[in-house]
Amino acid sequence: MTKVAILPEPTQIGGITYRAISGEQQSVGKTAGEALDALTALLPGDETSMLVIVQNLRPDRFFTAEQHRRLKDLMAGWRAARDAGTTLPTEEQAELNALVEAEVRAATERATTMLKELEE
Repeated sequence: MTKVAILPEPTQIGGITYRAISGEQQSVGKTAGEALDALTALLPGDETSMLVIVQNLRPDRFFTAEQHRRLKDLMAGWRAARDAGTTLPTEEQAELNALVEAEVRAATERATTMLKELEE
């Protein structure tokens, strides 16, 4: 049985993409279905069954509620600045970049943990 985890990932511009992971294979899409379809095309054709887990973007031990709140606030500020033709203050942009990187690391850790749990 093929095991697949699908995780939402925040983008630099405030959107969400989805990463589908199965073993060493990965794909990204605008939706969970698009990511799964792209991953399916990479998998061996003889796989007949698949277990899919979709991770919701909620606070957890990898990315806390406070980090989510701050990321949401900074993204709102970033969008407002963008729409006004300006940029965030340097400190806020650096904090936003660090939080996006932290969420990407958290998504990787979530996927790794889920796949280990599935293998048990």
